Amino acid sequence: MINIGPYTLKSPVILAPMAGVTDRPFRQLCREMGAGLVVSEMVTSDITLWNTRKSQLRLNHQGEEEPRSVQIAGGDPGMLAEAARMNAEQGAQIIDINMGCPAKKVCNKAAGSALLKDEQLVADILKAVVEAVDIPVTLKIRTGWDRDNRNGVTIAKIAEDCGIQALAVHGRTRADAYKGDAEYDTIARIKQEIQIPVFANGDITSSEKARYVMDYTNADAVMIGRAAQGRPWIFQQIAHYLETGQHLPDPDSATRHQILSRHLTALYAFYGELMGVRIARKHVNWYLGTQEAGASFRRYFNQLEQPEAQQDAIHRFILEPSRLNDWTNPVARTA
Repeated sequence: MINIGPYTLKSPVILAPMAGVTDRPFRQLCREMGAGLVVSEMVTSDITLWNTRKSQLRLNHQGEEEPRSVQIAGGDPGMLAEAARMNAEQGAQIIDINMGCPAKKVCNKAAGSALLKDEQLVADILKAVVEAVDIPVTLKIRTGWDRDNRNGVTIAKIAEDCGIQALAVHGRTRADAYKGDAEYDTIARIKQEIQIPVFANGDITSSEKARYVMDYTNADAVMIGRAAQGRPWIFQQIAHYLETGQHLPDPDSATRHQILSRHLTALYAFYGELMGVRIARKHVNWYLGTQEAGASFRRYFNQLEQPEAQQDAIHRFILEPSRLNDWTNPVARTA
């Protein structure tokens, strides 16, 4: 069993926080599909920016299952502490600190994985946030700044000393971004050095890979990011395999249609029809990206402006495979 403060996770398979992806509709779907914990999109620690529509949506956790984990990002200990307090007041039950994002727009502001260059600042931030709230604080990091400076073990020890209650580690450095293959040696060394739960992250795309990474690193859980895009059922598949050694098949067409249709409906309700239709396009791209005729269908789908038209198109594409060629035939498409 994995405990974070008073919370016991139901599964050792966790949804990674991803900006622009892990919004409330997707988090709720992944929980239903077997994720033991889901983490919100990162929210800036600058609370003066929280009045924007984007921030308000990211701060919305209405109806979510416990524990509600909110990720905050920034580089100033005082601002991060205040952001943690404010989130706790608004219903967050776990605060997660982002020291793993490699994006330039984040690192250029001395946040995300840029913080790993300054170990004293890391300690100052972690102490400030832990002392600011009476709920568990977790941390997400990379293995270091670059391959010559893999200080993940040092950062992990600092985190444990500061009262961090779980640590997620992506097996790349900040300089690697998402290039090349994730390495798990650093995660294994981190797990040997600290007692708090460790979540292994990076390139875990299948049940077999999850089993391999957990065995190799002795991590307590695996954290799934990009592999969950368009495959929310991956959580129950991995959890089942870790428990039984048996594979769960991919959902059949009817089930996939039901999952995707429900996801789109949640997007329309959460964002409103105009934004919901636009955001639905990228999710449909992930769901259908590897399917035959998927590219031509997506070009058609991306022109649709109404929820009803999107839902109808999804229904026909998934449940009427005999019409796959329609999406490359402009005449047939309008029939």
